[in-house]
Amino acid sequence: MSATRIENAADRKDRPAGAKWAPSWTAAMQGPAPAGVPAALPDQSFALPGFSARNQTFRMVIRLDLWGRTVRLRFSNAYGDRPIRLSAVRVALHAGSGALVPGTMARAGFATADSFSIPTGSEILSDPIELPFVGGPSDPALIGRKLAVSFHVEGETGPLTWHAKAMTTSYISPPDSGVLSEDDSDAAFPYTTTAWHFLDGLDVVAPNNATVVAALGDSITDGTFSTLNGDDRWSDRLSRRLHAAYGEHVSVVNVGIGGNQVVGPATYPPPFNGGPSALDRLERDVLSRAGITHVIWVEGVNDFGQAFTPPGTPSATAGAVIDGLRAGAKRMQAAGIKVIVGTLPPSLNATRDVYGAPETDARRRDVNAFIRTSGIFDGVVDFEAATMDAATGEFKAEFQPDSTLGGPPDRLHPNRAGYLAMGDAVDLSMLAPRGSD
Repeated sequence: MSATRIENAADRKDRPAGAKWAPSWTAAMQGPAPAGVPAALPDQSFALPGFSARNQTFRMVIRLDLWGRTVRLRFSNAYGDRPIRLSAVRVALHAGSGALVPGTMARAGFATADSFSIPTGSEILSDPIELPFVGGPSDPALIGRKLAVSFHVEGETGPLTWHAKAMTTSYISPPDSGVLSEDDSDAAFPYTTTAWHFLDGLDVVAPNNATVVAALGDSITDGTFSTLNGDDRWSDRLSRRLHAAYGEHVSVVNVGIGGNQVVGPATYPPPFNGGPSALDRLERDVLSRAGITHVIWVEGVNDFGQAFTPPGTPSATAGAVIDGLRAGAKRMQAAGIKVIVGTLPPSLNATRDVYGAPETDARRRDVNAFIRTSGIFDGVVDFEAATMDAATGEFKAEFQPDSTLGGPPDRLHPNRAGYLAMGDAVDLSMLAPRGSD
């Protein structure tokens, strides 16, 4: 499913010489809620009865990977059943809990208007927004800080477009509480969510030679078993390494979806929980986002594991996943994007469905052999070598305990330590900005 994009003045506005629009934060949309694979999602029965919003305000908390004074937002109604109307979009520095740092608020306009409608199946970009509190991309006062994007939902939305597994706490006011976007305090936002609703991107004006890396994949990219509010997915670790090496000339964004497959399902939305296939969402989540220069793609085990496959549908063969990786890489390379593919981490003896079966492991190994030897990609990251215990064929023992909620491992997802090892496995020279030594 590919949403229709609505262009506005933000696309046509001239940027400063030597600058471009570049994604600084992204979320791959799925739904309608509750379809998805959330993590630590609070009971939403009081915040969003029936998973529908009504005359209330959302405060979505996001971590920018690259700060800049000029930004723009992207909103999505990809999986709604009616047009939705949003208003009073405000951006401010997050203070903690549901509160904002006083004096940091900026207004977002949409073709200069304060309210706007998003048709079913569509996305919309805001006009450029000036953030007065940003001194520059290397401003030390912004290290470790997050933004809060507040917006009011007019009327009743019906089914919600969301990203289920944000691994970040955001805040929602009660139904029928009205417009509260400019309330700095947290008192008006008693309810929490660990999903991102409607908001699916923030772009920043960045140097024209900046490397922009999109991490594409399934739950291992989305961050299952990483730390809630810890920002320790493998892409986060990679980001910290790249910024240490290249400063403000790099941005890393995440477009993973838990349960996602390379080639399945044949149709979406649900009952499938893992979002549209990587091939189906490639235009929406990668190609339509201005400024992406590189993609690191690690995906395929869900095509074999059947956990999120509709009943009666056979799992994919290794050949089908290989063909999908070929096709996706060809499309991205034709758009000028360098495609780096990661080998699939181990799943042997996983406790979920057929992920742990020897037959699944054999298909996974066949795909990894192709990734290592095909020569058609612009680079390879050996995530299997970084995470697997060669003696057992499973994840290394220290990478298994659940970092989010505690409890036994599922032998399918790494924990924080495993994600750090994955982030450390990437050769930074493959991602060096143009002109770097």
